[in-house]
Amino acid sequence: MSGRALGHRIDERITLHYDTLPPQERRAADMLLAQLDDLATYRAAELASLAGVSKATMSRLFRSLGFADFDEVRDHLRGLRTAGEPRRTDGAPSLSGHAESEGEAIRYVLESAPIPEAVRLLAGAERILVVGWRNSYPVALHLREQLAQIHPSVSVGPQPGQTIGEELAGIGGADVVVAVGFRRRPAGFSAFVGEALRTGAAVIVFADPTGSAYLARATVPLECPVQGELAFDSYAAAMSLVSALADGVLESRGREARERASAIASAYDRLTEVE
Repeated sequence: MSGRALGHRIDERITLHYDTLPPQERRAADMLLAQLDDLATYRAAELASLAGVSKATMSRLFRSLGFADFDEVRDHLRGLRTAGEPRRTDGAPSLSGHAESEGEAIRYVLESAPIPEAVRLLAGAERILVVGWRNSYPVALHLREQLAQIHPSVSVGPQPGQTIGEELAGIGGADVVVAVGFRRRPAGFSAFVGEALRTGAAVIVFADPTGSAYLARATVPLECPVQGELAFDSYAAAMSLVSALADGVLESRGREARERASAIASAYDRLTEVE
């Protein structure tokens, strides 16, 4: 097989080599594409039967695509899921199994994360900058919204249509930068963490285990698992951690935080902004 396809996803490999495949292997390839989301839930013999080809033909197709056998295909698909691509690798999960997995992730985070250290930094910061891109942005925004109720200077970035460099201008040793970087992070995340550290500010990093390199560089690392029983990542543990941090900051800042929260609630009432 041409080395060009090595490292490509299985569907990309099929596209690269489709025109050169014999008719029977092409037929099997069509079936693989049709069953791609659930491919790892089948056995090789079942796939051959679905395609209407022999097991030998299916084996030849796997080799044509650069895989030694179907076990290697399964490993490939699990690797895609680990990298954050939505894909089922173990069959359709039950909702009860999903709920159990979510509960375990939340317990793990709340019991293992250095929450007191993060609360101390956030409560004592002069300014807080929370940053997140793509699927990390909702977590960053939620953290900002919670902290803004009880802290006078909390911002989130990047704002729509804006870059992030200007957000770091003026950040210094009395401040805290929270970098939220779950998997499928933008390529510039590492550079941002480095730049945030260079400001002298404390840097709190939210990340899943694939962000271990960034967690290791953080002043306070907050590791949150995101992979559960379903095909798509879950941020239940991260959102629960946000609530725990905000609650801790409220307690730590005491009367000042409570008065700010009350003042904001009164403004809501006067402006009729919320029900």
